[in-house]
Amino acid sequence: MTSLDYDEVTSFLGERGPFQITIFVLLSLSTVPNGYTGMAMVFLADTPSYRCRTSHRNWTSANLSLAEDGSGGGCLEYRLLNGSSNATGLCVDGWEYSNERYHSTIVTEWDLVCEDAWKVPFSLTIFFMGVLSGSFLSGELSDRFGRKVVLFATMAIQTLSSLVQVASVSWEMFCVFFFFTGIGQISNYMAAFVLGSELLGRNLRVVYSVLGTCVFYALGYAFLPLCAYLVRSWRLLLAVLSLPGLLYIPLWWFIPESPRWLLAKGRVQEAEDIIRAAARKNGITPPEVIFKDSDLLLSEKSEPKSSDVSYSYLDLIRTPKMRNITVLNSVVWLITTITYFGLSLSTPNMNGDPYLNCLLSALMEVAAYVLAWLLLKLLPRKALITFPLLTAGLVLLLIHAVPPENSGLSVALAMGAKLGVTAAFSVLYISAVEQFPTVVRGMGMGVCSMCSKTGSTIAPFFPYLSHYDRILPYILMGVLTMLAGLLSILMPETRGVPLPEDLSQVQTLNWCCCCCSPACSRKRRKTEKAEQLQPNV
Repeated sequence: MTSLDYDEVTSFLGERGPFQITIFVLLSLSTVPNGYTGMAMVFLADTPSYRCRTSHRNWTSANLSLAEDGSGGGCLEYRLLNGSSNATGLCVDGWEYSNERYHSTIVTEWDLVCEDAWKVPFSLTIFFMGVLSGSFLSGELSDRFGRKVVLFATMAIQTLSSLVQVASVSWEMFCVFFFFTGIGQISNYMAAFVLGSELLGRNLRVVYSVLGTCVFYALGYAFLPLCAYLVRSWRLLLAVLSLPGLLYIPLWWFIPESPRWLLAKGRVQEAEDIIRAAARKNGITPPEVIFKDSDLLLSEKSEPKSSDVSYSYLDLIRTPKMRNITVLNSVVWLITTITYFGLSLSTPNMNGDPYLNCLLSALMEVAAYVLAWLLLKLLPRKALITFPLLTAGLVLLLIHAVPPENSGLSVALAMGAKLGVTAAFSVLYISAVEQFPTVVRGMGMGVCSMCSKTGSTIAPFFPYLSHYDRILPYILMGVLTMLAGLLSILMPETRGVPLPEDLSQVQTLNWCCCCCSPACSRKRRKTEKAEQLQPNV
Protein backbone atom coordinates (compact mmCIF):
# COMPACT_ATOMS: atom_id res chain seq x y z
CA MET A 1 0.00 0.00 0.00
CA THR A 2 1.30 3.44 -0.83
CA SER A 3 1.17 6.29 1.65
CA LEU A 4 -1.42 7.97 -0.59
CA ASP A 5 -3.62 4.86 -0.37
CA TYR A 6 -3.47 4.93 3.43
CA ASP A 7 -4.37 8.61 3.66
CA GLU A 8 -7.24 8.15 1.23
CA VAL A 9 -8.55 4.98 2.85
CA THR A 10 -8.57 6.55 6.33
CA SER A 11 -9.76 9.98 5.20
CA PHE A 12 -13.26 9.22 6.53
CA LEU A 13 -11.86 9.69 10.06
CA GLY A 14 -11.37 13.41 9.47
CA GLU A 15 -8.38 15.48 10.58
CA ARG A 16 -9.26 16.80 14.04
CA GLY A 17 -11.75 14.50 15.71
CA PRO A 18 -11.74 13.41 19.38
CA PHE A 19 -9.45 10.48 18.52
CA GLN A 20 -6.79 12.69 16.92
CA ILE A 21 -6.97 15.33 19.66
CA THR A 22 -6.61 12.65 22.35
CA ILE A 23 -3.55 11.16 20.64
CA PHE A 24 -2.07 14.63 20.15
CA VAL A 25 -2.42 15.60 23.80
CA LEU A 26 -1.36 12.29 25.36
CA LEU A 27 1.74 11.80 23.20
CA SER A 28 2.74 15.44 23.68
CA LEU A 29 2.42 15.07 27.45
CA SER A 30 4.67 12.01 27.31
CA THR A 31 7.57 14.23 26.18
CA VAL A 32 7.38 16.63 29.15
CA PRO A 33 9.80 14.63 31.38
CA ASN A 34 12.35 14.57 28.55
CA GLY A 35 12.61 18.35 28.80
CA TYR A 36 14.06 18.29 32.31
CA THR A 37 15.71 14.88 32.64
CA GLY A 38 19.15 15.82 31.30
CA MET A 39 18.98 19.53 32.08
CA ALA A 40 18.30 18.75 35.75
CA MET A 41 22.06 18.39 36.17
CA VAL A 42 22.25 22.19 36.02
CA PHE A 43 20.92 22.16 39.59
CA LEU A 44 21.66 18.59 40.72
CA ALA A 45 25.39 19.01 40.06
CA ASP A 46 25.91 22.71 40.65
CA THR A 47 29.01 23.57 42.67
CA PRO A 48 28.38 26.05 45.50
CA SER A 49 31.12 28.09 47.16
CA TYR A 50 33.41 25.87 49.24
CA ARG A 51 36.50 25.96 51.40
CA CYS A 52 38.63 23.59 53.41
CA ARG A 53 36.97 22.25 56.55
CA THR A 54 38.85 23.62 59.56
CA SER A 55 36.48 22.86 62.40
CA HIS A 56 39.20 21.44 64.65
CA ARG A 57 42.13 23.61 63.54
CA ASN A 58 43.16 26.82 65.22
CA TRP A 59 43.15 29.01 62.14
CA THR A 60 41.68 32.45 61.68
CA SER A 61 38.75 33.53 59.50
CA ALA A 62 41.19 35.58 57.43
CA ASN A 63 43.00 32.40 56.54
CA LEU A 64 39.69 30.74 55.57
CA SER A 65 38.87 33.62 53.25
CA LEU A 66 42.25 33.31 51.64
CA ALA A 67 41.63 29.63 51.08
CA GLU A 68 38.49 30.52 49.14
CA ASP A 69 39.91 33.34 47.04
CA GLY A 70 43.59 32.47 46.79
CA SER A 71 45.38 30.51 44.10
CA GLY A 72 44.24 27.27 45.64
CA GLY A 73 40.60 28.12 44.89
CA GLY A 74 39.43 26.33 48.06
CA CYS A 75 41.50 23.23 47.31
CA LEU A 76 44.53 24.07 49.45
CA GLU A 77 44.92 24.73 53.15
CA TYR A 78 46.68 27.91 54.16
CA ARG A 79 48.49 28.74 57.37
CA LEU A 80 50.14 31.91 58.66
CA LEU A 81 53.88 31.43 58.97
CA ASN A 82 56.09 34.39 59.93
CA GLY A 83 53.33 36.82 59.03
CA SER A 84 52.71 35.40 55.56
CA SER A 85 50.31 32.75 54.27
CA ASN A 86 51.62 29.50 52.87
CA ALA A 87 49.80 26.56 51.32
CA THR A 88 50.29 23.41 53.37
CA GLY A 89 48.63 20.91 51.01
CA LEU A 90 45.23 19.60 49.99
CA CYS A 91 42.25 19.78 52.34
CA VAL A 92 42.85 16.68 54.43
CA ASP A 93 39.62 17.14 56.44
CA GLY A 94 37.31 17.66 53.47
CA TRP A 95 35.35 20.77 52.53
CA GLU A 96 32.65 23.04 53.83
CA TYR A 97 30.00 24.22 51.35
CA SER A 98 27.78 27.26 51.28
CA ASN A 99 24.10 26.55 51.95
CA GLU A 100 22.99 29.91 50.60
CA ARG A 101 21.50 28.43 47.41
CA TYR A 102 21.36 24.65 47.87
CA HIS A 103 20.87 22.35 50.82
CA SER A 104 22.76 19.67 48.90
CA THR A 105 23.94 18.68 45.41
CA ILE A 106 25.83 15.63 44.20
CA VAL A 107 28.95 17.81 44.47
CA THR A 108 28.46 18.40 48.20
CA GLU A 109 27.29 14.80 48.68
CA TRP A 110 30.46 13.18 47.31
CA ASP A 111 32.96 16.09 47.40
CA LEU A 112 33.25 16.42 43.62
CA VAL A 113 35.67 19.34 43.79
CA CYS A 114 39.36 19.97 43.20
CA GLU A 115 40.95 16.71 42.04
CA ASP A 116 37.50 15.15 41.55
CA ALA A 117 35.93 18.15 39.81
CA TRP A 118 36.18 16.34 36.44
CA LYS A 119 33.48 13.96 37.63
CA VAL A 120 30.82 16.66 37.36
CA PRO A 121 30.95 17.15 33.56
CA PHE A 122 31.76 13.46 33.11
CA SER A 123 28.45 12.61 34.79
CA LEU A 124 26.63 14.38 31.96
CA THR A 125 28.92 12.70 29.43
CA ILE A 126 27.78 9.33 30.76
CA PHE A 127 24.16 10.45 30.35
CA PHE A 128 24.83 11.34 26.71
CA MET A 129 26.53 7.99 26.21
CA GLY A 130 23.25 6.44 27.30
CA VAL A 131 21.42 8.74 24.91
CA LEU A 132 23.72 7.64 22.10
CA SER A 133 23.08 3.99 22.90
CA GLY A 134 19.34 4.59 23.07
CA SER A 135 19.39 6.40 19.73
CA PHE A 136 21.03 3.39 18.13
CA LEU A 137 18.88 0.71 19.75
CA SER A 138 15.46 2.36 19.88
CA GLY A 139 15.09 2.73 16.11
CA GLU A 140 15.55 -0.94 15.34
CA LEU A 141 13.48 -2.01 18.35
CA SER A 142 10.69 0.36 17.30
CA ASP A 143 10.65 -1.01 13.76
CA ARG A 144 10.81 -4.59 14.98
CA PHE A 145 8.48 -4.66 18.01
CA GLY A 146 6.29 -1.60 17.43
CA ARG A 147 6.20 2.06 18.39
CA LYS A 148 3.87 1.64 21.37
CA VAL A 149 5.84 -1.16 23.05
CA VAL A 150 9.12 0.75 22.81
CA LEU A 151 7.47 3.99 23.98
CA PHE A 152 6.16 2.55 27.24
CA ALA A 153 9.09 0.19 27.89
CA THR A 154 11.62 3.03 27.66
CA MET A 155 9.42 5.38 29.70
CA ALA A 156 9.55 2.73 32.42
CA ILE A 157 13.34 2.50 32.11
CA GLN A 158 13.69 6.28 32.41
CA THR A 159 11.40 6.56 35.43
CA LEU A 160 12.76 3.56 37.36
CA SER A 161 16.39 4.50 36.70
CA SER A 162 15.79 8.03 37.97
CA LEU A 163 14.09 6.72 41.10
CA VAL A 164 17.03 4.40 41.80
CA GLN A 165 19.37 7.38 41.36
CA VAL A 166 17.61 9.03 44.29
CA ALA A 167 18.88 6.23 46.52
CA SER A 168 22.44 6.30 45.14
CA VAL A 169 25.09 5.62 47.77
CA SER A 170 28.02 6.62 45.56
CA TRP A 171 28.86 8.71 42.52
CA GLU A 172 29.54 5.55 40.55
CA MET A 173 26.06 4.18 41.28
CA PHE A 174 24.53 7.54 40.33
CA CYS A 175 26.32 7.47 36.96
CA VAL A 176 25.42 3.87 36.14
CA PHE A 177 21.71 4.56 36.45
CA PHE A 178 22.12 7.96 34.78
CA PHE A 179 23.34 5.99 31.75
CA PHE A 180 20.12 3.95 31.71
CA THR A 181 18.10 7.14 32.19
CA GLY A 182 19.72 8.48 29.02
CA ILE A 183 18.75 5.32 27.11
CA GLY A 184 15.14 5.68 28.18
CA GLN A 185 14.98 9.44 27.66
CA ILE A 186 15.83 9.55 23.96
CA SER A 187 14.14 6.24 23.13
CA ASN A 188 10.68 7.20 24.37
CA TYR A 189 10.97 10.67 22.82
CA MET A 190 11.76 9.25 19.38
CA ALA A 191 9.07 6.55 19.71
CA ALA A 192 6.45 9.16 20.65
CA PHE A 193 7.52 11.39 17.76
CA VAL A 194 7.28 8.60 15.18
CA LEU A 195 4.06 7.17 16.64
CA GLY A 196 2.31 10.53 16.56
CA SER A 197 3.51 11.23 13.03
CA GLU A 198 2.04 7.92 11.84
CA LEU A 199 -1.24 8.09 13.78
CA LEU A 200 -2.16 11.66 12.86
CA GLY A 201 -3.19 13.04 9.49
CA ARG A 202 -0.96 15.09 7.24
CA ASN A 203 -2.02 18.52 8.52
CA LEU A 204 -2.13 17.66 12.22
CA ARG A 205 1.19 15.86 11.88
CA VAL A 206 2.96 19.17 11.34
CA VAL A 207 1.27 20.76 14.34
CA TYR A 208 2.16 17.75 16.49
CA SER A 209 5.80 17.78 15.41
CA VAL A 210 6.28 21.42 16.49
CA LEU A 211 3.56 22.49 18.93
CA GLY A 212 3.28 18.97 20.29
CA THR A 213 6.59 17.29 21.03
CA CYS A 214 8.87 20.34 20.78
CA VAL A 215 6.78 22.83 22.77
CA PHE A 216 5.87 20.29 25.46
CA TYR A 217 9.56 19.38 25.68
CA ALA A 218 10.34 23.07 26.25
CA LEU A 219 7.54 23.30 28.82
CA GLY A 220 9.18 20.43 30.68
CA TYR A 221 12.41 22.40 30.56
CA ALA A 222 10.55 25.43 31.99
CA PHE A 223 9.13 23.20 34.74
CA LEU A 224 12.66 22.42 35.96
CA PRO A 225 13.67 25.82 37.44
CA LEU A 226 10.28 26.11 39.17
CA CYS A 227 10.82 22.79 40.95
CA ALA A 228 14.48 23.52 41.65
CA TYR A 229 13.60 26.86 43.20
CA LEU A 230 11.18 25.20 45.65
CA VAL A 231 13.27 22.07 46.34
CA ARG A 232 16.94 22.74 47.19
CA SER A 233 18.00 19.16 48.05
CA TRP A 234 19.20 17.09 45.08
CA ARG A 235 17.66 13.81 46.25
CA LEU A 236 14.26 15.33 46.89
CA LEU A 237 14.40 17.32 43.64
CA LEU A 238 15.25 14.22 41.62
CA ALA A 239 12.40 12.34 43.28
CA VAL A 240 9.95 15.15 42.47
CA LEU A 241 11.10 15.10 38.83
CA SER A 242 10.94 11.30 38.57
CA LEU A 243 7.59 10.48 40.18
CA PRO A 244 5.45 12.07 37.41
CA GLY A 245 6.62 9.22 35.17
CA LEU A 246 4.31 6.88 37.09
CA LEU A 247 1.33 8.94 35.94
CA TYR A 248 1.86 7.71 32.38
CA ILE A 249 1.07 4.07 33.16
CA PRO A 250 -2.71 4.41 32.43
CA LEU A 251 -1.93 5.84 28.98
CA TRP A 252 -1.20 2.29 27.76
CA TRP A 253 -4.96 1.77 27.43
CA PHE A 254 -5.52 5.04 25.53
CA ILE A 255 -2.65 5.13 23.02
CA PRO A 256 -2.88 2.54 20.20
CA GLU A 257 -0.18 1.04 18.06
CA SER A 258 0.60 2.63 14.69
CA PRO A 259 -1.71 1.21 11.99
CA ARG A 260 0.97 2.05 9.41
CA TRP A 261 3.49 -0.12 11.24
CA LEU A 262 0.95 -2.94 11.64
CA LEU A 263 0.20 -2.86 7.91
CA ALA A 264 3.92 -2.88 7.12
CA LYS A 265 4.13 -6.04 9.23
CA GLY A 266 1.13 -7.63 7.51
CA ARG A 267 -1.08 -7.42 10.62
CA VAL A 268 -4.04 -6.03 8.69
CA GLN A 269 -6.82 -7.03 11.08
CA GLU A 270 -5.17 -5.29 14.04
CA ALA A 271 -4.71 -2.13 11.99
CA GLU A 272 -8.35 -2.25 10.90
CA ASP A 273 -9.54 -2.70 14.51
CA ILE A 274 -7.64 0.44 15.54
CA ILE A 275 -9.15 2.46 12.69
CA ARG A 276 -12.66 1.22 13.60
CA ALA A 277 -12.13 2.18 17.25
CA ALA A 278 -10.99 5.62 16.11
CA ALA A 279 -14.08 5.97 13.95
CA ARG A 280 -16.34 5.11 16.88
CA LYS A 281 -14.60 7.70 19.04
CA ASN A 282 -15.10 10.30 16.31
CA GLY A 283 -18.77 9.35 15.94
CA ILE A 284 -18.26 8.10 12.39
CA THR A 285 -19.53 4.91 10.81
CA PRO A 286 -16.59 3.22 9.07
CA PRO A 287 -16.99 1.29 5.80
CA GLU A 288 -17.54 -2.44 6.03
CA VAL A 289 -14.11 -3.14 4.60
CA ILE A 290 -11.34 -0.63 5.21
CA PHE A 291 -8.08 -2.10 3.90
CA LYS A 292 -8.89 -5.40 2.23
CA ASP A 293 -10.09 -3.83 -1.02
CA SER A 294 -7.21 -1.37 -1.21
CA ASP A 295 -4.52 -1.55 -3.81
CA LEU A 296 -2.08 -2.40 -1.09
CA LEU A 297 -3.48 -5.85 -0.49
CA LEU A 298 -4.27 -6.48 -4.14
CA SER A 299 -0.54 -6.50 -4.78
CA GLU A 300 0.16 -9.20 -2.19
CA LYS A 301 0.31 -11.90 -4.84
CA SER A 302 2.90 -10.10 -6.92
CA GLU A 303 5.06 -8.63 -4.15
CA PRO A 304 6.53 -10.13 -0.99
CA LYS A 305 4.78 -9.17 2.22
CA SER A 306 6.50 -6.63 4.43
CA SER A 307 6.04 -9.04 7.31
CA ASP A 308 8.25 -11.53 5.42
CA VAL A 309 11.03 -8.98 5.01
CA SER A 310 13.37 -8.20 7.89
CA TYR A 311 14.83 -4.70 7.71
CA SER A 312 18.03 -3.61 9.43
CA TYR A 313 20.29 -0.57 9.61
CA LEU A 314 22.01 -1.79 6.46
CA ASP A 315 18.85 -0.90 4.55
CA LEU A 316 19.52 2.76 5.35
CA ILE A 317 22.54 2.61 3.02
CA ARG A 318 21.54 -0.24 0.70
CA THR A 319 20.20 1.84 -2.21
CA PRO A 320 21.78 5.08 -3.51
CA LYS A 321 18.71 7.21 -2.74
CA MET A 322 18.32 5.80 0.77
CA ARG A 323 22.05 6.17 1.41
CA ASN A 324 22.04 9.82 0.31
CA ILE A 325 19.05 10.65 2.53
CA THR A 326 20.65 8.95 5.55
CA VAL A 327 24.10 10.53 5.18
CA LEU A 328 22.77 14.03 4.43
CA ASN A 329 20.39 14.07 7.40
CA SER A 330 23.06 12.65 9.70
CA VAL A 331 25.56 15.38 8.84
CA VAL A 332 23.04 18.23 9.11
CA TRP A 333 21.74 16.92 12.47
CA LEU A 334 25.30 16.58 13.79
CA ILE A 335 26.32 20.13 12.87
CA THR A 336 23.06 21.71 14.03
CA THR A 337 23.37 20.07 17.44
CA ILE A 338 26.99 21.21 17.83
CA THR A 339 25.92 24.79 17.19
CA TYR A 340 22.88 24.57 19.46
CA PHE A 341 24.75 23.26 22.49
CA GLY A 342 27.89 25.20 21.64
CA LEU A 343 25.91 28.44 21.75
CA SER A 344 24.24 27.44 25.00
CA LEU A 345 27.67 27.00 26.59
CA SER A 346 29.52 29.83 24.83
CA THR A 347 27.02 32.62 25.33
CA PRO A 348 28.22 34.89 28.18
CA ASN A 349 26.42 34.07 31.40
CA MET A 350 23.63 36.46 32.21
CA ASN A 351 23.87 38.27 35.52
CA GLY A 352 21.10 37.50 37.94
CA ASP A 353 19.27 34.58 39.43
CA PRO A 354 20.14 31.16 37.87
CA TYR A 355 16.55 29.95 38.25
CA LEU A 356 15.23 32.94 36.31
CA ASN A 357 17.93 32.56 33.67
CA CYS A 358 16.99 28.91 33.16
CA LEU A 359 13.32 29.84 32.84
CA LEU A 360 14.07 32.56 30.28
CA SER A 361 16.15 30.11 28.25
CA ALA A 362 13.24 27.67 28.16
CA LEU A 363 10.75 30.35 27.17
CA MET A 364 13.03 31.38 24.32
CA GLU A 365 12.85 27.85 22.98
CA VAL A 366 9.05 27.94 23.17
CA ALA A 367 9.13 31.15 21.12
CA ALA A 368 11.34 29.49 18.50
CA TYR A 369 9.00 26.51 18.18
CA VAL A 370 5.89 28.67 17.89
CA LEU A 371 7.58 30.80 15.25
CA ALA A 372 8.53 27.69 13.29
CA TRP A 373 4.96 26.40 13.44
CA LEU A 374 3.53 29.67 12.16
CA LEU A 375 5.97 29.73 9.26
CA LEU A 376 5.34 26.06 8.42
CA LYS A 377 1.87 27.10 7.28
CA LEU A 378 3.34 29.43 4.70
CA LEU A 379 6.76 28.15 3.64
CA PRO A 380 8.26 24.84 2.47
CA ARG A 381 10.12 22.62 4.91
CA LYS A 382 13.46 23.10 3.21
CA ALA A 383 13.22 26.89 3.32
CA LEU A 384 12.62 26.76 7.08
CA ILE A 385 15.78 24.69 7.50
CA THR A 386 18.10 26.37 5.04
CA PHE A 387 17.32 30.05 5.69
CA PRO A 388 17.56 29.95 9.54
CA LEU A 389 20.81 27.96 9.40
CA LEU A 390 22.42 30.27 6.84
CA THR A 391 21.23 33.33 8.77
CA ALA A 392 22.45 31.92 12.09
CA GLY A 393 25.85 31.12 10.57
CA LEU A 394 26.18 34.63 9.16
CA VAL A 395 25.16 36.20 12.48
CA LEU A 396 27.79 34.14 14.32
CA LEU A 397 30.47 35.30 11.90
CA LEU A 398 29.40 38.92 12.49
CA ILE A 399 30.26 38.60 16.19
CA HIS A 400 33.89 38.89 15.13
CA ALA A 401 33.23 42.52 14.15
CA VAL A 402 31.67 43.49 17.50
CA PRO A 403 34.05 45.45 19.80
CA PRO A 404 34.93 43.55 23.00
CA GLU A 405 33.48 46.29 25.18
CA ASN A 406 30.06 45.92 23.53
CA SER A 407 29.28 42.57 25.12
CA GLY A 408 25.52 43.24 25.06
CA LEU A 409 25.45 43.20 21.27
CA SER A 410 27.50 39.97 21.20
CA VAL A 411 25.00 38.30 23.51
CA ALA A 412 22.08 39.54 21.39
CA LEU A 413 23.65 38.17 18.20
CA ALA A 414 24.45 34.83 19.84
CA MET A 415 20.90 34.49 21.19
CA GLY A 416 19.49 35.41 17.77
CA ALA A 417 21.61 32.69 16.21
CA LYS A 418 20.38 30.20 18.79
CA LEU A 419 16.79 31.16 18.02
CA GLY A 420 17.37 30.38 14.35
CA VAL A 421 19.14 27.10 15.04
CA THR A 422 16.39 25.99 17.44
CA ALA A 423 13.67 26.78 14.88
CA ALA A 424 15.55 24.94 12.13
CA PHE A 425 16.10 21.94 14.40
CA SER A 426 12.36 21.59 15.05
CA VAL A 427 11.67 21.51 11.30
CA LEU A 428 14.49 18.98 10.80
CA TYR A 429 12.46 16.49 12.84
CA ILE A 430 9.44 16.92 10.58
CA SER A 431 11.46 16.71 7.39
CA ALA A 432 13.34 13.58 8.49
CA VAL A 433 10.13 11.75 9.44
CA GLU A 434 8.72 12.54 6.01
CA GLN A 435 11.91 11.49 4.17
CA PHE A 436 12.40 8.03 5.72
CA PRO A 437 9.98 5.26 4.65
CA THR A 438 7.79 3.47 7.19
CA VAL A 439 9.75 0.20 7.07
CA VAL A 440 12.93 1.90 8.35
CA ARG A 441 11.60 5.17 9.75
CA GLY A 442 12.33 4.26 13.35
CA MET A 443 15.89 3.23 12.50
CA GLY A 444 16.40 6.32 10.34
CA MET A 445 15.26 8.64 13.10
CA GLY A 446 17.42 6.68 15.52
CA VAL A 447 20.52 7.26 13.39
CA CYS A 448 19.74 10.97 13.10
CA SER A 449 19.25 11.19 16.84
CA MET A 450 22.48 9.29 17.43
CA CYS A 451 24.38 11.78 15.26
CA SER A 452 22.64 14.60 17.11
CA LYS A 453 23.79 13.29 20.47
CA THR A 454 27.29 12.76 19.14
CA GLY A 455 27.25 16.46 18.34
CA SER A 456 26.15 17.26 21.88
CA THR A 457 29.21 15.44 23.26
CA ILE A 458 31.53 17.39 20.93
CA ALA A 459 29.92 20.78 21.61
CA PRO A 460 31.56 21.41 25.06
CA PHE A 461 34.99 21.56 23.39
CA PHE A 462 33.96 24.65 21.42
CA PRO A 463 33.60 26.97 24.45
CA TYR A 464 36.95 25.65 25.68
CA LEU A 465 38.57 27.22 22.61
CA SER A 466 37.68 30.65 24.00
CA HIS A 467 40.67 30.25 26.37
CA TYR A 468 42.84 30.78 23.30
CA ASP A 469 40.67 33.27 21.41
CA ARG A 470 37.35 34.75 22.51
CA ILE A 471 35.93 34.82 18.98
CA LEU A 472 37.27 31.48 17.71
CA PRO A 473 34.28 29.37 18.89
CA TYR A 474 31.82 31.70 17.13
CA ILE A 475 33.84 31.61 13.91
CA LEU A 476 33.98 27.81 13.88
CA MET A 477 30.29 27.43 14.71
CA GLY A 478 29.40 30.07 12.13
CA VAL A 479 31.30 28.24 9.38
CA LEU A 480 29.82 24.88 10.37
CA THR A 481 26.29 26.28 10.55
CA MET A 482 26.58 27.85 7.11
CA LEU A 483 27.88 24.51 5.81
CA ALA A 484 24.82 22.77 7.27
CA GLY A 485 22.58 25.39 5.65
CA LEU A 486 24.20 24.83 2.26
CA LEU A 487 23.92 21.06 2.59
CA SER A 488 20.24 21.34 3.52
CA ILE A 489 19.57 22.78 0.04
CA LEU A 490 20.04 19.23 -1.24
CA MET A 491 17.17 17.90 0.88
CA PRO A 492 14.02 16.91 -1.02
CA GLU A 493 10.91 18.97 -0.30
CA THR A 494 8.38 16.92 1.67
CA ARG A 495 5.57 19.41 2.16
CA GLY A 496 2.34 17.93 0.81
CA VAL A 497 4.09 14.71 -0.19
CA PRO A 498 2.63 11.41 1.13
CA LEU A 499 4.74 9.52 3.64
CA PRO A 500 6.85 6.88 1.86
CA GLU A 501 6.07 3.32 2.91
CA ASP A 502 8.94 1.29 1.41
CA LEU A 503 12.45 1.88 0.08
CA SER A 504 11.30 2.31 -3.54
CA GLN A 505 9.32 5.45 -2.62
CA VAL A 506 12.26 7.42 -1.18
CA GLN A 507 12.79 10.79 -2.87
CA THR A 508 15.96 11.81 -4.71
CA LEU A 509 18.25 14.58 -3.45
CA ASN A 510 18.22 17.90 -5.31
CA TRP A 511 21.71 17.59 -6.74
CA CYS A 512 21.20 20.12 -9.54
CA CYS A 513 19.87 23.23 -7.83
CA CYS A 514 16.39 21.92 -7.09
CA CYS A 515 16.57 19.87 -10.28
CA CYS A 516 16.15 22.88 -12.52
CA SER A 517 18.37 21.28 -15.13
CA PRO A 518 16.47 19.18 -17.74
CA ALA A 519 19.38 16.74 -17.96
CA CYS A 520 19.33 16.30 -14.19
CA SER A 521 15.58 15.70 -14.26
CA ARG A 522 15.86 13.07 -17.01
CA LYS A 523 18.67 11.31 -15.15
CA ARG A 524 16.69 11.33 -11.92
CA ARG A 525 13.59 9.86 -13.56
CA LYS A 526 15.68 7.15 -15.21
CA THR A 527 17.31 6.24 -11.89
CA GLU A 528 13.98 6.14 -10.07
CA LYS A 529 12.45 3.92 -12.76
CA ALA A 530 15.39 1.50 -12.56
CA GLU A 531 15.17 1.31 -8.74
CA GLN A 532 11.42 0.70 -8.83
CA LEU A 533 12.00 -2.33 -11.06
CA GLN A 534 14.33 -3.86 -8.46
CA PRO A 535 12.68 -6.22 -5.95
CA ASN A 536 12.58 -5.19 -2.33
CA VAL A 537 15.17 -6.98 -0.26
